[in-house]
Amino acid sequence: MNVLVHGGAGGSPDEPESRQAVLEDAARAGSAAESPVEGVETAVRHLEASPRFNAGVGSAVQSDGVIRTDAGIMTDDREVGAVCSMPGVEHAVSVARVVMTETPHVFVSGEHAVSLADAYGVRTDADLWSDRTRERWNELTPPSGDTRSHLEWIRDRFGRTDPGGREDGVGVGVDSDGDTDPDHERGSTSDLDHDTVGAVAFDGERLAAATSTGGRWLALAGRVGDVPQVGAGYYCCPAAAVSATGAGEDIARVTLSRRAARHVEDGFEAQPACDLAIEEFAEHTGSSAGVIAVDSDGTVGSAFNSDAMQTAYAHENR
Repeated sequence: MNVLVHGGAGGSPDEPESRQAVLEDAARAGSAAESPVEGVETAVRHLEASPRFNAGVGSAVQSDGVIRTDAGIMTDDREVGAVCSMPGVEHAVSVARVVMTETPHVFVSGEHAVSLADAYGVRTDADLWSDRTRERWNELTPPSGDTRSHLEWIRDRFGRTDPGGREDGVGVGVDSDGDTDPDHERGSTSDLDHDTVGAVAFDGERLAAATSTGGRWLALAGRVGDVPQVGAGYYCCPAAAVSATGAGEDIARVTLSRRAARHVEDGFEAQPACDLAIEEFAEHTGSSAGVIAVDSDGTVGSAFNSDAMQTAYAHENR
């Protein structure tokens, strides 16, 4: 089984060696699985359980102080499962697999996705806060008013590009008078700007892809990004399996994962397909992102235009 995983595209993380070790463990665990679907689920669950990534435990916090998780999974016969906006669910990827295998649907959201998780034995009362996210949140002063007040509060905080080039929603910001916003400064940290985790797998015959996230820091409560959207945060077809990460709104607008897979369908191997997809993404959006892929020949590829994107690869003959 060939398994390639990523830990999100963004700024240079704190303690990259420790994060890399978790990624390598995840890839090895996935490569020992019995099928590509099990491989990507196993790998992503490993990453969701680590507070070092923005998925499951340690996920980003939305404007109302609630952490909500999203995920999507897909196979090369275009079976799909996706979920979003689930408080208390650490292993969103497993709920996405439930949608794919146990329901006639593609996408289930919110409280109904949580109920589905509970019905199939996926824990729904997990504490998704990590020390770092709780500390950063406690340093902020969120509004107590209605949705409009939340939107006004996050308008200049969400998805900004800081002077170092990060599009992370937590960089130091500037208010309408040109003054530094102290909330931005207190909320800034390079270890919160890695949006998603993902995995792709190939066993010599079949392909699968999965992506999971806690969203982006200080998004409006209820915001859903690219991750659970087919063709945006993930895609799989007979030619390739792809997982994307980065500026979610723009990834959704250009269907980044589908774009990379299409390049494989057009004859590119996985690496040049990823390179071209990121080049086109930057041209169309001016934003940063990353993408990983494995093609039907077992060739893997990864590309990004952010400061960093950590990946790990493992292969186990069965």
